[in-house]
Amino acid sequence: MIDANLELLLRRRHSCRAFAARPVERETIVRILEIAQLTASWCNAQPWQLHIAAGARLARFSEALLDACAHEPARPDMPFPAAYPGVYLERRRDCGWHLYDAVGIARGDRAASANQGRENFRMFGAPHVAIVSTPAPMGVYGAIDCGAYVANFMLAAESLGVASIAQAALASYPDIARRHLGIPPDRAVVCGISFGYEESSHPANSFRLGRAPVSDTVVWLDDDSQN
Repeated sequence: MIDANLELLLRRRHSCRAFAARPVERETIVRILEIAQLTASWCNAQPWQLHIAAGARLARFSEALLDACAHEPARPDMPFPAAYPGVYLERRRDCGWHLYDAVGIARGDRAASANQGRENFRMFGAPHVAIVSTPAPMGVYGAIDCGAYVANFMLAAESLGVASIAQAALASYPDIARRHLGIPPDRAVVCGISFGYEESSHPANSFRLGRAPVSDTVVWLDDDSQN
């Protein structure tokens, strides 16, 4: 059944935080892109554009990001969340604790946690990174479309045996992305996707996170008698 296949992909996909060095074959990447390109968008605008780097170009980009994060505050094109209220903060912390526990970082060890955070700018060792951008004038609606595209890119990758992780951190220094990857100045950087083949034995890939039940995320309004 089609719904069972989709559910299997959704359950199997996870944020990969350690990749093997082996690059993904170009034809496989193209196939991922072909599938993700079927993503629905507002008025079929399809505002996403990807700049995909590998090899020496990726290494230089990573080095520049690592240098920036050591000395400069983030300056994203689109503001990061001002806060994670209530349960959203609980879920964010739960994700962090699972990762720290998996890689042996003790709670309160700020140096070790900061070093783990810098793995974002090393793309967790991934051989490929895609920086996703949208036309700046499209604002939040372009970003929403890009979010849908990112989700479908990751599912398409999973269907072909390719691991991935979506990274807001890679939008921290869009000027660096523009300089190293040639992203035009009229496009806003939304996020990055690092991808490759999973290093399955790495402890950072040993945990999985749950999801809230539907009852926590849906308000049913089909019974007027309750009003």
